[in-house]
Amino acid sequence: METGPGAPTPPIAVAGGLDTATVRTDAERVEVDDVVLDRLRGACASVSVDPAVTGAASQDWWPLAMTWALEGQLAGRAAVVAAPATHEEVAAVAAICHEARVPLTVAAGRSGVCGSSVPVHGGVVLDLCGLDGIRDVDDESLLVDVLPGTFGDRFEAELRDRWSLTCGHWPQSMTLSTVGGWLACRGAGQLSTRYGKIEDIVVGLDVVLADGSTLHTGGQPRQATGPDLTQLFVGTEGTLGIITGARLAAHPLPTHERRGAWSFTSFAEGLDACRRILRRGATPAVLRLYDGTESDRNYHVGTDRNVLLVLDEGDPAVVDGMWSVVEAECAAAEPLDVELVEHWMHKRNDVAALETLISGGLVVDTMEISGSWSTLPGIYRAAVDAISAVPGTLAASAHCSHSYLDGACLYFTFAGKPEPGAKDAFYRAVWDAGTHAVLAGGGSVSHHHGIGLNRGRFMAEALRGGLEVMQSVKDALDPHGILNPGKLGLRSPWGPVPGFEA
Repeated sequence: METGPGAPTPPIAVAGGLDTATVRTDAERVEVDDVVLDRLRGACASVSVDPAVTGAASQDWWPLAMTWALEGQLAGRAAVVAAPATHEEVAAVAAICHEARVPLTVAAGRSGVCGSSVPVHGGVVLDLCGLDGIRDVDDESLLVDVLPGTFGDRFEAELRDRWSLTCGHWPQSMTLSTVGGWLACRGAGQLSTRYGKIEDIVVGLDVVLADGSTLHTGGQPRQATGPDLTQLFVGTEGTLGIITGARLAAHPLPTHERRGAWSFTSFAEGLDACRRILRRGATPAVLRLYDGTESDRNYHVGTDRNVLLVLDEGDPAVVDGMWSVVEAECAAAEPLDVELVEHWMHKRNDVAALETLISGGLVVDTMEISGSWSTLPGIYRAAVDAISAVPGTLAASAHCSHSYLDGACLYFTFAGKPEPGAKDAFYRAVWDAGTHAVLAGGGSVSHHHGIGLNRGRFMAEALRGGLEVMQSVKDALDPHGILNPGKLGLRSPWGPVPGFEA
């Protein structure tokens, strides 16, 4: 398989250049004085205050921030970028920032789309790209020990080429994202119906806490030693600790594959077919259903078709058994050309269109959520209607991208063209309308993109009392609040980020 550069890919060119870019968000900013800077340089092999370096390390793929880049602005800017080469250097930097009360935001591939790795309060960005590579493979137990800065495509390529294994985690951002980023945002790959989300794949972590102390989690299958501390850190976006290593479950490379495509007369009918397939115990790797709008946009089949793509891979006996269930549950649907699956396979990791649309003046984004099968049809209709009702919206659509026994992920896409000075207000209005419709229908606030800055204002409503529990854990593990402040809806010692309060 071809691999990318193994380094962060810039999301969009910043007008005027990174070194002169200003900051759009008006949050309290923390500088790093010379005393702390000298200590950081003594503890970490690479420390930079160069404006081009701090600007680049402060960007991610958040679409709203990409619109700001057209105006020469960043969502935030670090004062310092520290790029450690070892776990020990990570611990030393954390201890210094903890003692000095300096914000510390972890970043690597910076492919997130919610502003999770943006240093909204300045301080230090900890670039983990230097901690990369596979440390060990236990082929007998099917376990892989990997460093967090390892880019996804290179990780999979090495697993396949050297050990004939796969972890099965293949997000759209495969060449842009790292293993640590997958874990930090609780990510999902396109084959998750077979292999699970990243929280199903991870079995242990190495974590540096805010004060520089170290924790190792997991180690034994299904151990009953109190709460699972591995899961405590998965999805916390660097707010509770810094992941410096991970043990992931692997699988032998698949030797067999089946593909199929069908059309349903309604999106709800297609959802029900997916539900029935899972209910019977089949877990095809890809079970991907598009509404009429997205079916026509992607496959040019007309808006009256709701296209379902199915792909499975693995041992022939398992795949063929699964496939008999898929064909039985799709028997009443219209068969389509199986080449539609190949078309999706060819395009599935293409992210180039985002920059083109934003540079053309559009405000675009995606909103992925999850819900139970019984609520999904209502959530779909309510969210599309709510987004479409926001003045300036040009399009709102959805597809079902990941399915499970109890429910699935709906992945909404919207585009609008408000007046140039109204882009921020339009963006917030769409997110408010869509998210509140989803939550009112019984859905979740996110399935795999995480929370970051953009979704923090919805966390209290989404967690129904759980946010204060999360805050208590944060206060215990990070008493000075230095780790990625401003994210996950948690309180920050430096106050809220204006415009993104609840």
